[in-house]
Amino acid sequence: MRNPTALLAAVGLAALLIGCSKPAAKTENAEAPEASEAAEVQEVSQDDKLKMLASLPAPYNAADMENGKRKFALCRSCHTLAEGGPNMTGPNLYGIFGHKAGTHEGYAYSDALKAAGYVWDGANLDQWIADPKTMLPGNKMTFLGIKDAKDRSDIIAYLMVETGAAKPDND
Repeated sequence: MRNPTALLAAVGLAALLIGCSKPAAKTENAEAPEASEAAEVQEVSQDDKLKMLASLPAPYNAADMENGKRKFALCRSCHTLAEGGPNMTGPNLYGIFGHKAGTHEGYAYSDALKAAGYVWDGANLDQWIADPKTMLPGNKMTFLGIKDAKDRSDIIAYLMVETGAAKPDND
């Protein structure tokens, strides 16, 4: 080993980066599959994703899925999308649409979100993504928001397709 200090610094940096994306600890009630099980989930074809996009209500049916995917990268450090995926700093978002806010099992929500009383839909999620602190004061999400309405619409359409809110039309 030529430079043990540099090696130790690299290992420390790697541990820090891994810790930033480390899933939250499982609770007794959480039943997330192991990573190998989640990897076995069959991937939806691109054609099916386009059919799902087309089946969404306006304005989401005209969204730019690639832009939504790119913009969702801002969210990936805290959220997973896979069915049965782990909670991280934020909850897993699979099945979020039609789900009452603050109730995803195994995630420790703020009192404000637990008491919010609304169901996640495109309009609520649009307000949330724009500025979570203004939409619901007292929540613990530190995200500053996305100001561009088209970017938010693209993210929401991407989430609808990727989290099971849209189903392919298999005609």
